[in-house]
Amino acid sequence: MYGLFIRVLFVSHLATTFYMLGLIWIMQVVHYPLFASVGNEQFSDYARRHSKRITLVVASPMLIEAATALLLLLFRPSTIAVWFLWTGVALLGCICLSTAMVQVPCHKILSWGFDPAVHHRLVWTNGLRTAAWSLRGALVLWMVWSSLSPLGTAHVME
Repeated sequence: MYGLFIRVLFVSHLATTFYMLGLIWIMQVVHYPLFASVGNEQFSDYARRHSKRITLVVASPMLIEAATALLLLLFRPSTIAVWFLWTGVALLGCICLSTAMVQVPCHKILSWGFDPAVHHRLVWTNGLRTAAWSLRGALVLWMVWSSLSPLGTAHVME
């Protein structure tokens, strides 16, 4: 039963990390750059609606990703080096701090109206979050890789 718990925990972590990785890349490459195209008259309403709707898409997966990262520290699979997990938690810490200290305030300012300097700050700093999530994605893939049986040997599922 413990093995099943660890598998569910690990797969949940993998799924939420890659969900967030895909989402952050869409935000960085498509959505945030298009903010500049909305138009000043409609922007304030657009920005408020964006913040409300994106919270529905982001909040739960971010919390699940953080919770599973911390739980993996407590219930570490023997195939995963502890430094992988701590590095992942550190990256999540940077992402969460950036979200709370930079992106959320930028969104609040933009909800009052389009500001090119704030928009630029949002896109640029979100690029740093995108890089951090990309590193997390690579790290989680490496964890999966290190958990797989060596090539050429059979592994029987429990």
